[in-house]
Amino acid sequence: MTQTAAQPVAHDAPEPRFLDDRLAHWAATTPDADAITYLDRTWTWSQLDDRVRRLAGALSAWGVGRGDVVSFLDKNHPACVELTLAAATLGAANAIVNFRLAGDEVDHAVNDAGATVLLVGAELMPLVERIRERLTTVEHVVVLTPDGGEGDEYEALLAAASPRPRGEDVDPEDVCLVMYSSGTTGRPKGVQLRQRNLIRHTVNAHEGWSFDPGDKNLVAMPLFHVGGSSYVLFGIHDGVASVMTRDPDGASLAAAIFQGANRTFLVPAVLAQVLQSGPEAIAVFGRLKTYTYGAAPMPLPLLRAAIEAWPATDFIQVYGLTEVCGVITHLMPAEHRDPEHPERLVSAGKPIAEAELRVVDPATLSDVGVDEHGELWFRTPQLMKGFLHRPEETAAVITDDGWFRTGDMGRVDADGYVYVEDRLKDMIITGGENVYSPEVERVLAEHPAVAEVAVIGVPNDRWGETVKAVVSLRAGADAGEEELIAYCREHLARFKCPTSVDVLEALPRNPTGKILKRDLRQPYWQERDRRV
Repeated sequence: MTQTAAQPVAHDAPEPRFLDDRLAHWAATTPDADAITYLDRTWTWSQLDDRVRRLAGALSAWGVGRGDVVSFLDKNHPACVELTLAAATLGAANAIVNFRLAGDEVDHAVNDAGATVLLVGAELMPLVERIRERLTTVEHVVVLTPDGGEGDEYEALLAAASPRPRGEDVDPEDVCLVMYSSGTTGRPKGVQLRQRNLIRHTVNAHEGWSFDPGDKNLVAMPLFHVGGSSYVLFGIHDGVASVMTRDPDGASLAAAIFQGANRTFLVPAVLAQVLQSGPEAIAVFGRLKTYTYGAAPMPLPLLRAAIEAWPATDFIQVYGLTEVCGVITHLMPAEHRDPEHPERLVSAGKPIAEAELRVVDPATLSDVGVDEHGELWFRTPQLMKGFLHRPEETAAVITDDGWFRTGDMGRVDADGYVYVEDRLKDMIITGGENVYSPEVERVLAEHPAVAEVAVIGVPNDRWGETVKAVVSLRAGADAGEEELIAYCREHLARFKCPTSVDVLEALPRNPTGKILKRDLRQPYWQERDRRV
């Protein structure tokens, strides 16, 4: 089955070709309007543009040019966005590292990217200092603080730099972002996103985002996540002020809403937390005009409760992947409140503009029919260049004629709605974070008591899924749940670690010896409306 979506509505401002085009446009046409607010600081469009140009000048003075990579390690901070834009003006890329990673995961990402400059938050510096000798490509480390006060190395760097315009050799096909996803083969891999990819995503996913005068974007998703770094571009594209939170906690989100932020994208776990926080919290979040959610499964009872709690809020569900810059299908506001089709609440909506969709039998590689189960394939100008340094893995997911094999299984009904129902790849989405089973299995297999291990996702009403390990132990060995979880926490980011461990005498296998993960998952998911 093949499906093609309609084209997006054109924007009044000139069509962008480069990632910094819209920033330059608003700096020229609305220079004194607010661009972004972060904690106690606000920058206008002209100020933000000047900071990006100065950072480009500083990077250029350090020898950063087309094809090079710089890196960012901190919680949410406008400097991350500035670094992406500044690198793009040089034809370089920003490799954003998840600040929640363990030390050996951080050095893998930074070294794999080949970053020569590392911007790091002051509270993350103890970690960087422990692994500094292992960061073999890094020549310059710049420390920044949340408030940008006295002694902030990043602010001093900008103040001393000379602004630099976009390089004449820069091309829209240049990679500007490297996003590290968890590794299907045990190590995180870098997803290379080009300037053109991100621009097409911003334009194509724009439906439903018709900003009114005075609207503000609430940017709370982590910028190391494609849902953060892609979403922040919406405000820049439309010239709308953004309020960025350092953390996506309830107090920070509420403060941003009181500052006028009324459009946002968040994971379902945040919505669940709000609904559990009482009438006052529900009333505050009722000020949101648009609540877009995705990056993790939304339990149907939670979605129904949210729709009832906020009758004036437009809900948009998005399904996507890092490899396509984020959103590839969406379920629009009217469909959330359509009494004639309540079943569509568990769908992922329809493909966004410029996205072609096929549903393919993974065994025969033939298209299946309406409502038949198959792998979801997309073709879109948003598709990544490929995995950094991994041509074989890239070739395994991108066909010669440009179709991206998602590894997600689903179907499309007669009206074109997409239902994502299972996975070919061993990925768990917990609270919006992608966790690949082999990465966790690689660590647990090193425990001296573990003979074999399988890691699966099990349903959780708050996080969508949580990580469960199922192990068998070596003869004569003894290890309990707490010990195995603690062992994982020594080597992995906390969100990747199992929240529970089952110990079996032997793991179920098929006749060829492959562990039957579907059998392990089945008891936990059989009563659920959604399976991923």
